[in-house]
Amino acid sequence: MKHLYFALLLLPSPQLLADTRDDALKLPDIVISTNRQVQARNDSSAANTVFTRDDIDRLQPTSLTDLLNRVPGVQVAPTGGRGSLPGIYLRGTKSAQSLVLVDGQRIANTTSGDSGLQYLSVDQIERVEVLRGSRSVIYGSDAIGGVIQVFTRRNAEQGLQPRLTLGFGSLQTWQRSLGLSGGDEHTRFNLGASLDETAGINSTHASFPTDGDHDAYRNQSLSLNLSHSFSEALEAGFNLLDSRGKSEYDNSFGRYDAASGQTLGQKPYTDYTVSSASGYLDATFNPRWQSRLELGHSENRDTKRDTLSDDFSVFNTYRDSVNWQNDLTLDEHNSLILGGDWYEDRFHGSTAFSENSRWNRAAFVQHRFHSEWFSTELGLRRDQNQQFGAQNSWSGTLTLPINPDNDVLLSYSEGFRAPTFNDLYYPDTRYSNPDLQPETSKSYELQWRSQLSDSTRLEASLYRTDLSDAIILDSTGKPQNVASARINGMEAALKQDLFGWQGNLGLSIIDPRDRSTGHTLARRARRTLSLDLDRQFDQLGLGASWQAISGSYDDADNAQRLGGYALLGLRSRWAINREVTLSLKVDNLLDKSYARARYSYDDPMFINNQDYREEGRVWLFGVTWTPEI
Repeated sequence: MKHLYFALLLLPSPQLLADTRDDALKLPDIVISTNRQVQARNDSSAANTVFTRDDIDRLQPTSLTDLLNRVPGVQVAPTGGRGSLPGIYLRGTKSAQSLVLVDGQRIANTTSGDSGLQYLSVDQIERVEVLRGSRSVIYGSDAIGGVIQVFTRRNAEQGLQPRLTLGFGSLQTWQRSLGLSGGDEHTRFNLGASLDETAGINSTHASFPTDGDHDAYRNQSLSLNLSHSFSEALEAGFNLLDSRGKSEYDNSFGRYDAASGQTLGQKPYTDYTVSSASGYLDATFNPRWQSRLELGHSENRDTKRDTLSDDFSVFNTYRDSVNWQNDLTLDEHNSLILGGDWYEDRFHGSTAFSENSRWNRAAFVQHRFHSEWFSTELGLRRDQNQQFGAQNSWSGTLTLPINPDNDVLLSYSEGFRAPTFNDLYYPDTRYSNPDLQPETSKSYELQWRSQLSDSTRLEASLYRTDLSDAIILDSTGKPQNVASARINGMEAALKQDLFGWQGNLGLSIIDPRDRSTGHTLARRARRTLSLDLDRQFDQLGLGASWQAISGSYDDADNAQRLGGYALLGLRSRWAINREVTLSLKVDNLLDKSYARARYSYDDPMFINNQDYREEGRVWLFGVTWTPEI
């Protein structure tokens, strides 16, 4: 593994063998998502953050969204406790303007644009990569703010390795997971299953008596990864992630009962499924040409029900996709990526949309030049969509190595987002618009990457994003291409080792503005800071996290202010022996009351403009057993 690591660093981008990808997923200084190929993080043109499985075990996040809170430029605004719908704001863009992938497959719901990240179990995750800034040349629609890619758990060693984890904590929380990985020099596999349950919290202030209950959450997850090398030049594999369960929530609006003419309370919940399956074929035809073919299928199924009535609604979306990419090494200075994408979205549900499917096909090319004095990257993509026609996207990056320890990058990128099925095809034309065009963006960025010392690494970015034809609802509730926004920002990530302590500091300052009103975009805090400190004392690991978030506004008119807050968490891991590890963590140690989102409505009979509650002080104890076979 150590020899592979140095080989990857010495061979940037395309000159990599197919059988290194699973091994590369274990390495912290490698990134795959930037160009869909293995390359050193420092060679990536995108500002990026990587969490390996070792990082996940050390940080002990409760959820994937908890992990994302540590990324500079990422803000998460949930609407309650675990399992609630979160807003994911990457560099000031909204959830639907950032692309979410699982093993290369899109998982967003095509009706709303939400990705279902809150339903992905961290126990089934090997690695998370976050790219900050548009990557539409490589990925097409949705990648305006950036890309979040989740990789399912992998095996990198020969022989069988079972694992068992049991955890319990406050709010009647239970976590259980089983896993088995194994393989030989040709075949590898990993199979995992988990069950998470919590009684949850009461997410909202009671407008009806039925609102006073806790909102429970249940998640069952299954992951499978299988790969086989037929030869040094040919590998095939299959990936699967399936998460399903039940998530309770409050509906403070109630439901109108026609028979009585009254508004009654509800006890609603969602039966959900988020799944992704993909197969791939990696071929190295010669030292200069590597090709990868991927076929994928993803589902995002959502059925909303009410314990107190027969009300229900079904919104199920499905996606089939094909991606073919060719990585060509032209000579020692020049390389080329040539590829094509196709995917089709389909909808089935209790609402009869005017259209229930659409396809998108695309071709892209990206050239990279690398020399001792400078490097360039230039890309072009053309998408052809069944609904809105053609869309071109450009990107370019110039890298200047000031010295062996400092690089400066200048980049320009274009992005776009296709309207959702709700925007285009909702059956009531008062609330849909088939004439909508894609949202578009232009981004400019300056990056500085510096190895300040052997123990200090700094990565900083200044950027500006201009959004045009943004889709908002007009005064009648109909979506229109009328909004524009500009987002100025600065990010910094500092990694420092001092006196045996490993420190990771993330800082972000943004100014996201609606151009027409001058107001700050809703639920975007201007300043965020995240700090993690960890140290290993032989078999005992100790760590602490601190997050500080400034105030923000919950609405477009900037009339409803959300206060700033700071959270402190502590964690520990004790390896009793080679097989048994104990863990204990406490989040929100000081039991702070805070809110990242609000709910409001116009009925004067009930409380309005209230904060969504967040969890107070919570703890979780876990035992992990990895017996040797």
